[in-house]
Amino acid sequence: ESLHSSIGLLGISAGSLLLAVHFYGLPRAAPLIPSTALGVLLLILSSLLAYAGIRRSLRNASLFLSLCLTISVFWCGYGVVFILGGQGVLNDTGDFRNALVPGLVTFTLALVIIAVVGFLCKEVILAMIASAVSLASAHEVAMRYSTAFGSSAVACNYMIVCLVGGYFALGRILYFLTKEKIALPGTDLAKKKTHEQIQSTSGSMNHFAVTGLILNMLSASVFGCRLLGITGKLFIGQVPWLWAAGIYQIGICILSYRAMDVLMATFFGFTSILKFAGGYCLLYPIWQPEEPSFPTPFLVVFSILFAVLALFLTLKSPVDGLYLLFYVAYCIALACRPKGFFEGGPQGVDVAIFVASALMTLIHLYNVKASAKIPTGKGAVKALLAHSSFLKLREGADLHAPYLGYSKYADAEVLGYACSVLASFAITMTGDPQAPLATVVIPWVVVAGGFLKLLSGSVAFARGKTLESSAFILYAVMWIIWGLTRYGGLYGTTRSFHTAVGIIAFMLFNGFIVFCTLFLNIAWFFYSLTFLLIAVSFLLDAIHALPAGYDIAATLIFGLVSFYCFLSALFNSIFEGSCLPMGRPIVHLSGVGRGMTKCLHLPARKASSVKRIADILKNGGTCGIPTDTVYVLVAACNRPDAVEKAHQSKRQAQDRPMSLWISSLKQLEPAKHLFTPLLWDFMEAAWPSPVSLVVPRGEWVDFLGMKDSAKYVGTPQSIAIRIPDCSVTTHLIDLVGPIVVTSANPTGEADTTHHNQVYAKLGNKVDAVLCDGPSPENIASTVVDCTKINSGNIGFFRVGIIPKSQVLQILEQVQKK
Repeated sequence: ESLHSSIGLLGISAGSLLLAVHFYGLPRAAPLIPSTALGVLLLILSSLLAYAGIRRSLRNASLFLSLCLTISVFWCGYGVVFILGGQGVLNDTGDFRNALVPGLVTFTLALVIIAVVGFLCKEVILAMIASAVSLASAHEVAMRYSTAFGSSAVACNYMIVCLVGGYFALGRILYFLTKEKIALPGTDLAKKKTHEQIQSTSGSMNHFAVTGLILNMLSASVFGCRLLGITGKLFIGQVPWLWAAGIYQIGICILSYRAMDVLMATFFGFTSILKFAGGYCLLYPIWQPEEPSFPTPFLVVFSILFAVLALFLTLKSPVDGLYLLFYVAYCIALACRPKGFFEGGPQGVDVAIFVASALMTLIHLYNVKASAKIPTGKGAVKALLAHSSFLKLREGADLHAPYLGYSKYADAEVLGYACSVLASFAITMTGDPQAPLATVVIPWVVVAGGFLKLLSGSVAFARGKTLESSAFILYAVMWIIWGLTRYGGLYGTTRSFHTAVGIIAFMLFNGFIVFCTLFLNIAWFFYSLTFLLIAVSFLLDAIHALPAGYDIAATLIFGLVSFYCFLSALFNSIFEGSCLPMGRPIVHLSGVGRGMTKCLHLPARKASSVKRIADILKNGGTCGIPTDTVYVLVAACNRPDAVEKAHQSKRQAQDRPMSLWISSLKQLEPAKHLFTPLLWDFMEAAWPSPVSLVVPRGEWVDFLGMKDSAKYVGTPQSIAIRIPDCSVTTHLIDLVGPIVVTSANPTGEADTTHHNQVYAKLGNKVDAVLCDGPSPENIASTVVDCTKINSGNIGFFRVGIIPKSQVLQILEQVQKK
């Protein structure tokens, strides 16, 4: 339980020790630690802190999570700046100061907020570490502007962190050596865990939002410091802060989906686009002397998406909705100024975002930790909508449940559709073919249309949406390749033919997706069909045959269809019913697109789910369940009607008979005298495992209460029997009794390796599915012929996950015994 906390706090102490040594040795002519080496070490420690913080968040340790991730992103940007300095990139006078100060200012304030909440909530060790690192950052800012402040003050603050870390390490060592009898104050993590578990029972909460808000402070600080004169210029030295914030923001977006917070995850996805774009713009001196210009249509559309998202977020939390309006104003300010990030208007909004983000960080962090809450208006809009018969908010435990089974992620389709809108309107700016990088298009197309759409496709795949995920991933690859080649100036006349061939290949893939969406719904059909128009415009552009205005028309049509899908997905994630429906399938086939006839899907991680499956089996149902190998279809032995149903649903071939599973040899104990001693000892040694033993049929079958169902199990001469090495399966057999088992797929087809495939393959022939995600193995069990074991020989009907040699070794050991 204490592993990740120990890794996090000792990692912070190790980094602080490095920085203390660095600042103590700063007055020397030659630094004790070279800048490049220090930067690389800080990057390694930042990744370690990110791991510790994310893993520890599963225990709802919100303050520890915020501290670890905040210092992680701090040292990530800090380390890259040191590497740039060590490699001679920051050569001009004041470059190092201009590069470091925006990040130092941000983390000084962010860590003060964490320290204040820590002291208020009696998390003294975390609060002391946060306040010491904050003071070190503040002293370093002062040191960069005035030689009167020596570097020793910074080093002293980092030494305080080392001392606190040493105290924590001593406390954990004593706790371990004395077997929990001695626990220094603040180091007993078991009490904290119990307290946090009690607090977390009130409902799911997004513990990652605080870090996302701090990242918004960081990016706003880079441009706000320039407006206020704190830094002298915007240049490449500040890119590490912006891109570190962008990378971490995408991580926070994914983790917010894990926290089942669709709206904040979408918001963090949007803000990551702005961070990458800001960093990209500061790199302009590499390829051109003038500052780049910004596409107005894209930014107007971006402000509309932020406004819609703010409206929906207001329904959950009015304060969060108001906060998003700052980004609406930011996009409008960028659209009004041709040079975007480099102009005073957007930089002024950045200052406002910095202040608002700091306030929101304090509110979120305090409300997560403290028992007394700062009011944010939660529940006010819900109370108003309670009187409405038209709009009803979706609530309950199954709010984010996928169509089949369960998922660890909320639905990311909202972000996927929004990225399609952004990418399509970004390419309405054709740009100058002679200077393709003079207009900022690549970040909008590659980050929004590419990377974030890949993220949406991956989450859709995790939720069992195979077609949607395939489409999102295909379109993401298309946007990335086309965005880089067309708007990066990477293709010309000589490459046009090769580009055209690649686009035609993508069009063929998309044609297959268009065909498949006929069976999904109308909205997806038009979404994929209008992307075909985009691909056609890419093709015509590649061969220099693009009619005037066609590309604008195609992007507008695709953008509008995507915007409708975006609104529909938002409505369906927040409200009950179908205010903006996606439509019904255009083509209906038996077993395809029939959402009303789906069977019961229950998560295997819940004991209540196993009990419900047991009740269904006892009442004569057939169910798909997970095992130690692949998914199987099962029925209760003492229900002949259910066994017959399972047999018929499979169209079972005579050479693939159904097998028998038990949970323990105790169930065969009354019939032990009917088995030979060698066979009994072999069963005892081989199980539980993914090994099925084919044994002679005999009177022992009657002891299991099979009755009329016995004729469907095994052959007239033998029966395959097994004890699975899976706690869920054996617990189910304990509740039901022996079960009859067959693979959860029609005869002759591949084995079923995911709970979503059970219903897809067997349809209404299965009454319920116990869902446990992907199978632990993709290979079925080994089937051993034990009918002639008394003569010392065994055969193999099928060699599966357990190899022959291992089975023969077990037999040899039993024979020796």
